[in-house]
Amino acid sequence: MEKELKPADYLLGRKTFEIWEPYWPEHADFWPGINDGTKYVMSKTRKKSGWKKSVFLKSLADIKKLKNSKGSDIQVWGSSKLVQLLLKNDLVDELWLKIHPLTLGKGKKLFVNGAIPAAFTLTESAVTPTGVIIANYKRAGKVKTGTVGA
Repeated sequence: MEKELKPADYLLGRKTFEIWEPYWPEHADFWPGINDGTKYVMSKTRKKSGWKKSVFLKSLADIKKLKNSKGSDIQVWGSSKLVQLLLKNDLVDELWLKIHPLTLGKGKKLFVNGAIPAAFTLTESAVTPTGVIIANYKRAGKVKTGTVGA
């Protein structure tokens, strides 16, 4: 579970980036390496930032090119519309889900309109003292259908 906050590169939607941008440069002691990782930002409107190592992407083709390039793993935090775009286009290799013990009735949906069928295997999980389930899933090839328990 500690992998989550280790230095990495990040793919963020514009709204998430604009929440992070004023905060993390001043609070890196809580998340060492956050300012050193490259922040790839999907945005049709933004082109630059004063936050070091920020790179702006404009299209799905830019994301595909980034995914197929050599380099470190890329994490996506928040960015619900971006995650839906990645799921719809089969660009997700791993999921880190945090399941909170509450229901709000309305809100953003992770798997909505257009997520392609994809199989994942649970590789790691933990439950926090407050009941939050943290689960790591990695891609597991093609979807296999069958009956329950098979």
